[in-house]
Amino acid sequence: MYRRIVVPVSGSDLDTRAIDLAVAVAGRFGGCALTLVYVAEVPQHLPLDADLPEEVTGGEKILERTAAYAQGGNDTRWQRITTELLQARSASAAIVDEAIERGADGVVLAVENHREHGVVTQGETVPYVLKNAPCDVILIRSLPEDGDDL
Repeated sequence: MYRRIVVPVSGSDLDTRAIDLAVAVAGRFGGCALTLVYVAEVPQHLPLDADLPEEVTGGEKILERTAAYAQGGNDTRWQRITTELLQARSASAAIVDEAIERGADGVVLAVENHREHGVVTQGETVPYVLKNAPCDVILIRSLPEDGDDL
């Protein structure tokens, strides 16, 4: 069922949880392709192809680390692991575009609740991806570590 899985990564501890969930989903179906995506969001006042050396360097390190984690233990579940560093105005739109381009069967998102103006939210990414992704979206929500019961 899941042959191509896209996992957005950000450098947080949730990255490994998302990869673990992708492994669990793919575990039943050997030979899956995993695409790890890091999106460097470009501020509106800069051109889309602006040089963002710190974000690019940080994104490359995150992708290297998460790819190594995904390959850990000589896991043969993945036929191929691909990493993509994208520059976009919106991470959510870039994730959906990557899922379309890859012909993904699933996107695995790991998020943490936040409180914004007294309202619990996961930001703009989750609703956008849920609404616009052309495939299944598998969501794992983590509780904040500070004990705040959102």
